Amino acid sequence: MNKISRDQIAGMNFHYKHHSLTYFLDAMVRYGFKHIELWGASPHIYVEGLTQSELRKVKQEIELRDLEVVCFTPEQCVYPINIAAKEDGIRTRSIDYFNKSLEVAKELGAPLLLVTPGWGYEHEPIDEAWKRSQDSLAKITVKAAELNVVLALEPLTRMESNLVTNIATLQKMLGEVNSPFLKGMIDTIPMALTGEDFQGYFNAMKNDIVHIHFIDGKPEGHLVWGDGVLPLETYIEQLVTIGYKGYLTLEYTSYSYIREPDKAIEKTLKILHPYIS
Repeated sequence: MNKISRDQIAGMNFHYKHHSLTYFLDAMVRYGFKHIELWGASPHIYVEGLTQSELRKVKQEIELRDLEVVCFTPEQCVYPINIAAKEDGIRTRSIDYFNKSLEVAKELGAPLLLVTPGWGYEHEPIDEAWKRSQDSLAKITVKAAELNVVLALEPLTRMESNLVTNIATLQKMLGEVNSPFLKGMIDTIPMALTGEDFQGYFNAMKNDIVHIHFIDGKPEGHLVWGDGVLPLETYIEQLVTIGYKGYLTLEYTSYSYIREPDKAIEKTLKILHPYIS
């Protein structure tokens, strides 16, 4: 059976949002994780209003447990962040938010900062919103280059965005921004909703894919493996064939896991056990 490395599996704190950050970090150690993706949101670590001393404290707690942050993902899919916003004030605030997030990522030692394309009004032509997203990403890559942190652009579902939602639009945006500090990433839920797969993404973009959110769904849902219908064994086979050596983050956003987040991790590790070495 094809297998991926256990060290490629990264934990994430989203479904620990009703527990303290230290509880999450301790859980990662308890379950044998070496790498984490840090979701930047209250009460754990929210970029806006974050002081340097607070940031240092978070970094210290992570280092005390010998954990490594592989990606920093500031909350951005909920109001009021939108880099493609028609309103200048919202767009400027969003760019500033990502620029500060890059500084946080750098301080935490994270090589990647996750970004999303934003969205345009559904009742207006898409071209202008696309140009605003492209322009914003180009501006943010300037800061990314200064700090040597790579932006990982995540396609969203069509419910979340009308801009970057599949292989073709991700490849188009990367090509138009044309920066070594903007790469692509994959979330299995948008991928499944468009009928695409890992092989298709890597055939199209090869080394431009730098990160993966690895979750089950129906096909929506960001669920624990075994709670959805996505083809885990097929996905593992594709990743091994491709030779993917990056990280696979367990991004569980369903509120069904909030009260007992440890159980979600325990079930995940049980389901993944035959596929990891």
